[in-house]
Amino acid sequence: MSQAITTARPYAQAAFDEAQKLAALKSWSEMILSLAEAIEHPEVRALASSPKVSKKQLDSLMEGFLDATATAQQRNFVRVLVDNQRLLLLPEIAAHFEVMKAEAEKTVNVVVDSAFELSAAQQDKIAASLKARMGREIKLVCKINKELLGGIVIRAGDKVIDGSARTRLGEMATALA
Repeated sequence: MSQAITTARPYAQAAFDEAQKLAALKSWSEMILSLAEAIEHPEVRALASSPKVSKKQLDSLMEGFLDATATAQQRNFVRVLVDNQRLLLLPEIAAHFEVMKAEAEKTVNVVVDSAFELSAAQQDKIAASLKARMGREIKLVCKINKELLGGIVIRAGDKVIDGSARTRLGEMATALA
């Protein structure tokens, strides 16, 4: 896994540099994410890893996943992935690209797990608090996790703020032991 991440990094960087140069981060992001999603399908993954499938056939297959608005640079990027047998790295490439895109746009993707559905006012309050704390625009994704019992867990990149009832109860049990 770590080798895949290391190998994917230069491809993600090259795609990001080209997208930034063309001021087309959004379209490149959409293209890479859709290709990464396509390569996750078992049938496509099997074709991409099969030695019986030629590079020309793979190029044609991947071309089919691109929409009509794909630019020549995007098509060339896909050809480079095919030529270097890196199609299976698309999920890692997409993840790296999204991190660099968020950094460039000064945004943070935040996942909030809560025991119950959060109201719009609660979501706004969480987003405003995190924006003040992190100094970036916040893209909030809320999920319901019934295992939490109560409270919320906030994940922003490698930062975790755990305000769940389960964690509080665990801390109390540790303190009392």
